[in-house]
Amino acid sequence: MNEAKTMIRIISALLLSFSASLALAQNVKPLQLADNAPDSHTVVRGDTLWAISGKFLKEPYRWPELWGMNKSQIKNPHRIYPGQVLVLDRSGLNPRLRVRQNAKAEPSIHAEQLALAIPSIPQSAIEPFLSQPLVMEEDGLQGAPKIVATPEDRLYVGVNERAYVSGLQRGDQRDPVWQVFRPTKPVFDPETGEVLGHEAFYLGTATLAAEGEPATVNITTAVREIGAGDRLLPAPPMDIVQYVPHAPDEQVRGQIAAIYGGVKETGVHSIVTLNRGSRDGLEIGHVLAIYRNGGKRVYREGEEVTDIQLPAEQYGLAFVFRVFDRISYALVMTATRPVIVTDIVRNP
Repeated sequence: MNEAKTMIRIISALLLSFSASLALAQNVKPLQLADNAPDSHTVVRGDTLWAISGKFLKEPYRWPELWGMNKSQIKNPHRIYPGQVLVLDRSGLNPRLRVRQNAKAEPSIHAEQLALAIPSIPQSAIEPFLSQPLVMEEDGLQGAPKIVATPEDRLYVGVNERAYVSGLQRGDQRDPVWQVFRPTKPVFDPETGEVLGHEAFYLGTATLAAEGEPATVNITTAVREIGAGDRLLPAPPMDIVQYVPHAPDEQVRGQIAAIYGGVKETGVHSIVTLNRGSRDGLEIGHVLAIYRNGGKRVYREGEEVTDIQLPAEQYGLAFVFRVFDRISYALVMTATRPVIVTDIVRNP
C-alpha cells in the first residue's frame, strides 16, 4: 500500500514537472492574479467573461486559461449564468476558476442557455457588425435596392419611420429583414497608402411594409440616420460564434487603418479597422495590444544635438471579431488614452 502511494506521488511529481517544462518550452507566461483578486464572484446580468476575468487576472484576455481550457475546447467554452458563484482555486501551479457546486443550476433548455449565458465580450457592441458584408468590391452595392425618397422629402429618417425603395422584392422569406448600408468608401493602408478594400457603412435594418415600385419599408433599427441613396441587402442568418480570446501564435504587427464611422479618435467598446487580415495570420478571437508610437525628441547638450527615438508604449487591448483577407475588425476592450488611426497593434 505504501509502495502504491509512493508511486502515485512520483507519477504526480513527474506530471507536474512535465507540465511546467512544456509551459516553458512554449514560452507561456504564468497567469498573474490581479491585485486584491477576490476569492469568489457572484455572476450578475451584464457580466462578460472578459470582465469577470479582469477581477481575477492582470491579463483578462487569458480567461480560457483561468478556466483550464485548451485549444481542443475552444468550440465549447464554459457557460456561466446569473446567480452562479465562481470560486478562485489557488492550490495548483496556475489559478483556476470553478463554479461552486451548490450554486444555481444551469437552465435545462438549450434556447434558454443561449439567451441567458454570460457572453465572452460585450455582444451588443458588435452584434450589428457580425453578419454585414462590411468589406466588398468597389461596386458591391451597385445593383442593390436603393432608397429613392423619404416622407415629406426629409433629408434623413430614423427608427419607426418609413422610406421608399426602388428595386426591392420580397424574396424567399415571407417577411425578410433588410440591412441598410451607405455606399462604399476605400480603406487605405496607413503604411503603404494602397487600397486594402472598400468598406460599406452599416446604418440599420428595415422590413417591407408594402410592395410596389417604389416599395415602402419601415425602419426598424438605426445606428445612424438613413437617407436617399442608401442601399439595402437581405440580412443573412446570424451565426452563433463562441469567442475565445487568445494571442496569435505567430508575431503580428500592424496598424489601425480606420475607426468605424469615420471619426478621428475613439475609446473603449468602439470598433476599429486593422490593416491586417487572414493572409497575415489573424483569426477570430485574437487579442492584440495597442501601442502609441513614442515619436522623436531632440536632446541638446552644449552644441551637441542628438535625436532620440522614444519607445512605443502599450495603452490598450483590441479583440478581433471579424476577419477578411486584408482587413480585420476589432473591438477596443481597454484603453487608457484615445485610440487614433495609425496606432500600432501587435502581440500582447
